[in-house]
Amino acid sequence: MRTWKVVVTDYIEDDLDWEAEKFAEMDNVQFETYQLKLAPKEEVIEVCKDADIILVNMVKFDAEVIDALEKCLLIIRHGVGYDNVDVEACTRNHIRFAYEPDYCATEVAEQAVALIFACTRQVFESRRILEQAAENQIWDFSSLLPMHRMFGQTLGIVGCGRIGGRVYRMTNSIFGKTIVCDPYIDERQKGALGIQDDDVVTFDELLQQADIITIHTPLNDETRYMFNREAFQKMKPTAYVVNTARGGVINTEDLIWALENEQIQGAGIDVYEQEPPDADLKLFDLDRATLSAHLGWSSLEAGWTIRYKIFDDIMACINGEKPGSTVNEDLDHILEGNYREV
Repeated sequence: MRTWKVVVTDYIEDDLDWEAEKFAEMDNVQFETYQLKLAPKEEVIEVCKDADIILVNMVKFDAEVIDALEKCLLIIRHGVGYDNVDVEACTRNHIRFAYEPDYCATEVAEQAVALIFACTRQVFESRRILEQAAENQIWDFSSLLPMHRMFGQTLGIVGCGRIGGRVYRMTNSIFGKTIVCDPYIDERQKGALGIQDDDVVTFDELLQQADIITIHTPLNDETRYMFNREAFQKMKPTAYVVNTARGGVINTEDLIWALENEQIQGAGIDVYEQEPPDADLKLFDLDRATLSAHLGWSSLEAGWTIRYKIFDDIMACINGEKPGSTVNEDLDHILEGNYREV
């Protein structure tokens, strides 16, 4: 009987005891866990080079690491985004690459809506005013920026897939109008959400019309720094931008410029170009920036859902089947079977 070596390079759970117990029940699985997020590339290669299946969270799997894998059949990204994995290198090496796009779609949508409310209702500033009033025994609201009721405002959704679509449903009765920028949206998606043709707009039109913009795109060559100084200059000075997608969709320096120069009214940010960000990140000093700690994925339910899904994907590979969400589907045109021969 063939023995399968399953390696976890890094993880965010408190432990992987549940997984270890599941694999311990099998005679043909060798399960190893590590925390290599900050480890040198050479150590990552040494640990992973003879693995059949690799589960990665934040460790960078570039072409050099992937080319060094001797018999890997499957790499799984623990999460929704996968900009830390070179998918092209996976395909070139006949390695299936999968991810988990569905496990926290509701949670991320809820985080986006929470940041929309936190920004527009200025929740953090309200807390500061309350503490000051309790000390001085007088209300002083002079530091509040102008507020508008959401009904009558225009929400702009950039990317209306799994998460953006949920935001659309959650907020449909809150805003006066919702517009969508998504060049890949099809008639089926529009019909399912009730989006009218006139509400699908170009990126420039969304920047100019929206009072609040929420971002739900992957990070790739098409979306990297799509929110830059030029984009902020096209937005309303009273507008907010909310990002729960990927930090690199927004140019951080340009966002700081836009907030400092009151080019936009505010921003709600849950994701950062560097994670965790540096302690001296200037966003921390800006009252117009409402910041959270990349918590969009977080719930007890989502935490267990992704573990179940990853386990199912590993078992699919062992059983000679494809995992649930494969990124490099073009492997099917390269291989006769599902996986490379070893």
